[in-house]
Amino acid sequence: MEITPFKKEEIQALRAETIGTADRIHLNNAGASLPPDIVVNTMVDFLREEALYGGYEVEAKYRAQLDHTHALIAQLINAHADEIALVENASAAWDIAFNGLNFQPGDEVITSEMEYVSNVLGLLNAQKLYGIVIKMVPNDDEGNFSIPALAAAITDRTKLIAVTHIPSTAGNVLPAAAIGEVARKNNIVYLLDACQSAGQMPVDVQAIGCDMLAVTGRKYLRGPRGSGFLYVRRQMIDKLKLLFFDGRTVSHVSEQDFVVRADARRFEWYEKNPAVTLGLQKAVEYALNIGIARIWQRIQQLAFLFRQWLQAVEGITVHDQGDELCGIVTFSVAGIPATEVRAKLAVKNINVHIGLAKSTIYYMNRKGLDGIVRASVHYYNTEEEIEIVCQELRAISNQVRIQVMQTKLR
Repeated sequence: MEITPFKKEEIQALRAETIGTADRIHLNNAGASLPPDIVVNTMVDFLREEALYGGYEVEAKYRAQLDHTHALIAQLINAHADEIALVENASAAWDIAFNGLNFQPGDEVITSEMEYVSNVLGLLNAQKLYGIVIKMVPNDDEGNFSIPALAAAITDRTKLIAVTHIPSTAGNVLPAAAIGEVARKNNIVYLLDACQSAGQMPVDVQAIGCDMLAVTGRKYLRGPRGSGFLYVRRQMIDKLKLLFFDGRTVSHVSEQDFVVRADARRFEWYEKNPAVTLGLQKAVEYALNIGIARIWQRIQQLAFLFRQWLQAVEGITVHDQGDELCGIVTFSVAGIPATEVRAKLAVKNINVHIGLAKSTIYYMNRKGLDGIVRASVHYYNTEEEIEIVCQELRAISNQVRIQVMQTKLR
């Protein structure tokens, strides 16, 4: 299917609907994107109504609209609305899914070297509590996750495959659907962390074949902080033990017993922020209206251009490897710590972030990296912004080289 590219006029219109683009260049979308104005206004308006009429009363007024959030999220990932639970962030979603499994000593969990620190901590904790065995599949020499290595790692004790679709501190994309094929072939539960991919690229849980999916709202979906969701395949819902109970968990309760509700909302707390829920809904709706395939194409084009220009700057090393790369661009500037690069760019109203060594500990340790600059583009960024950032980085790199030369001459 042919994808309609963005025109400059459309990009400018989208930027006009995002107040934060007026005064700064925001390249920290892998941390938290700038939300569209409609997301902010929806939340503020709801909070004002709460202040005027009462929280429960306003929630009741918007009940049908709030419940529609599950349906929109289901549309985003090609799922069913009853397979969606609203949670605070991707880590909460991942914890509910992972800790809902019944582990036995010797159960094996396969992950990748790109796994995020929160998930690694969950694995290590299960290793301590239950005696599970963690198997890490390293990238190959080209920076790709190896499907043959995954297949070779599977034994009759393999309980779970848990990987991150797009890592926090690198630009590669794991072959989620190919991993799903291996999982289904071997009847292994598959948990995918899609916190960086949802909103950035098409995420189709049917095509991927994952049993559970963890997503946050604040990153490429451009939703509010404190929002996210968990997808649990219908056939998997009853296989996860419940980690908490409240009124939302059950469909019936008596003095002697209770009946757990049938859908994925059993994994939700009743008490949540309705304003945040509506903000997430508007963010998902906004992305769907633009088109995820179009967003993905635009992001890849910008990131390709960014890497190309960075590689032409003396003193800069781009670290991203792999056959498929995303909007996360990671690099180092010779002779200057990543934290200092970020600080220098911040003075120029340019937002980037730091990829900490612990964030993707397997990958960073194998590469011998101790903190890198992470610049993550979104569709609302422009080629002109990328050019400005590269000019600033060239100036930073040149300044360092001049200082080194002057030191040698002394």
